[in-house]
Amino acid sequence: MKKNNYAIIMAGGVGTRFWPMSRKNVPKQFIDILNNGETLIQSTFKRLSKCVYKDNIYVITNKKYAQLCLDQLNIKKENIFLEPIMRNTAPCIAYSAFKIREKNSNANILVCPSDHIVHDNNLFSEVIKKSLDISSKTEIIITLGIKPTRPDTGYGYIQYEENTNVEDSNIKKVKTFTEKPSQPLALQFIDSGDFLWNSGMFIFNIKTIINSFKSHLNEIYEIFNDASDIYWTSAEEKYIERFFPTCKNISIDYGILEKSDNVYVYPSNFGWSDLGTWGSMYAISDKDENQNIISGEKIITYDCSNSIFNISKDKLLIAHGLDNYIVIESKDNILICKKEDEQKVKNFVNDIKVKFGEERV
Repeated sequence: MKKNNYAIIMAGGVGTRFWPMSRKNVPKQFIDILNNGETLIQSTFKRLSKCVYKDNIYVITNKKYAQLCLDQLNIKKENIFLEPIMRNTAPCIAYSAFKIREKNSNANILVCPSDHIVHDNNLFSEVIKKSLDISSKTEIIITLGIKPTRPDTGYGYIQYEENTNVEDSNIKKVKTFTEKPSQPLALQFIDSGDFLWNSGMFIFNIKTIINSFKSHLNEIYEIFNDASDIYWTSAEEKYIERFFPTCKNISIDYGILEKSDNVYVYPSNFGWSDLGTWGSMYAISDKDENQNIISGEKIITYDCSNSIFNISKDKLLIAHGLDNYIVIESKDNILICKKEDEQKVKNFVNDIKVKFGEERV
């Protein structure tokens, strides 16, 4: 491992589509959703520690999750960057990059979400180390693209072409980005053979990403560049509290990647899921003889198939005749919906806020 390599774990989301298990006070990245003894952020931290030194791993999250990070991770308090408000991935990455620059102007950075699943950690480490080595030598942004196994409409897609400017043949030039296509379009993407799932993981050197903010998101660049003298000081928190909320609410994909001509993709196949929905969990989980996922000690099903049942151990559930359903109970909430309508859970949560208040979400 090289001392100039860093990792940023983005952990500020609330996991709305995983309601009711994921709640605003304890979102999905801090939950052992897969019942394997580790929360999602713990698994991510462990995975990244094989790629970069532990002291070079930073977590950026909402300030209300600071204690959860300290409780769950072997991490120093100074390695947790706190957002006062959610502002999507571009401000999140900008804040982290500018702050790391003050510690190491030669930093080479991997950015990844906290809630992804990777099955082959060794292959993942190999891809990350190669990508970090490439980005340290060239002024490019690398995104990891996952070879699709199904026409999933919940993922973004990357179309690529052969690269002509970078020596390493493993990476390809990005041609287009498409966010969450329709089912027919996703099928076309799969058939074409030159599309990958967008994993939301990015690698770049510090100079490249800061120059990209200057060119494409100059207002965000100015906010964090103006704070260069106060990072790692007692004045930083007050400045961030005041100016972070003024940042444009925009993703790194829309704000920079889609506008840049120096974006490349590394096609990868290390067994990946973003675990964004109950359906994505279904795809990677063990199932019974009727293709059901059963999580709970007192569940009896009759003529049920292709469904998810997740009930607390003290509850009794009897289910009959359900096919392709999601049935989730968590504390004082129950969700029952068709798997094909899982993307609507976010809308359900918005309605809950209006009718029953924030405490239910």
